[in-house]
Amino acid sequence: MTTTAPISDAALLREHGLRVTAGRLAVLSALGRSPHVDAETIRQRLGHAAPSLQAVHNILADLTEAGLVRRFEPARSPARYERRVGDNHHHAVCRRCGEVFDVECVVGEAPCMSGPTPSGFAVETAELIFWGVCAACAAQG
Repeated sequence: MTTTAPISDAALLREHGLRVTAGRLAVLSALGRSPHVDAETIRQRLGHAAPSLQAVHNILADLTEAGLVRRFEPARSPARYERRVGDNHHHAVCRRCGEVFDVECVVGEAPCMSGPTPSGFAVETAELIFWGVCAACAAQG
């Protein structure tokens, strides 16, 4: 059995045509540890090594454009980011605590949903957010 070693973040950046910088590596690492977070949370979790909030936003935009990070926007919330890309999964958001959970594609293959679209329109991605109360919040009453 042959296994392939996971690709390093530096190699991943190069593979997608991006320069390897300390800020990009730090943001990717933070997202690997904590998916579904906003730019301010990433900046806070990086601590003293954090670039400015504007730099974090710029890095996230570059990573999203390159397809290394997925951006989604739950209602009444800042944009959130995650490293899980390419599978068009959905999200569930707790109305009480704001925690976000991944929800597997309900159909099995992208775009995971279908519906009437304009003539000639090719759907690439469908975003669905389930709203409710998570088990931990429900247990608190």
